[in-house]
Order: sequence, then structure tokens, then C-alpha cells
Amino acid sequence: MKKTIAFILMSATVCFADDVASGRAKADAACSLCHGVNGIASMPSAPNLAGQQAIYLSEQLKNYRSGKRHHEVMGVIAKPLTDTEIAQLAAWYSSMKVTVEAP
Repeated sequence: MKKTIAFILMSATVCFADDVASGRAKADAACSLCHGVNGIASMPSAPNLAGQQAIYLSEQLKNYRSGKRHHEVMGVIAKPLTDTEIAQLAAWYSSMKVTVEAP
């Protein structure tokens, strides 16, 4: 039983690492122009994605893909994304650590 649990945990870690690497590659190609190379937006009208929760990012990308959430550019970008690609992008951006400093 212990070996099974250890295997499951190691497999999940490897899958997550694969998702992060694949998500980074996808983000570099499709997202970095507006949302920045490290998820800190380079355009004032684009949100920062670094450190966002994976579930939130996944939901929003799926909403753009389905048309439930509207944005001229994001609708076009999200339309061809598969659920796997969305999970990979969410894993990449949620893996980033963001610190906040109070004024």
C-alpha cells in the first residue's frame, strides 16, 4: 500500500512538472506578448497571470474558449486550446511565486 501511494505521488509530481514545462513553451509562444514572459503583464490592459490559482486560470480560458467570457483577442487565442493545453498553461502560471509588499 505504501509503495502504491508513493508511486502515485511521484507520478503526480512528474505529470505536474511536464505540465509546467509544456505550459511554459505554450505561454512563450502565445501569451508572453501581452502577459509578459514571466506572467507580469507588459500591456496596461492585460492582467498579470503569475501566481494565479490554476483552477481560476483554467475556468477563465475555458470561458473565453466557449464564448461565455468575451474579449476580442482572448476569444481567438483560447478557441483552439484543448483541455490539456489549458491545464498546462494553468500549471505554468500557477507555479510562479509572487510576493506582495504592503505600501
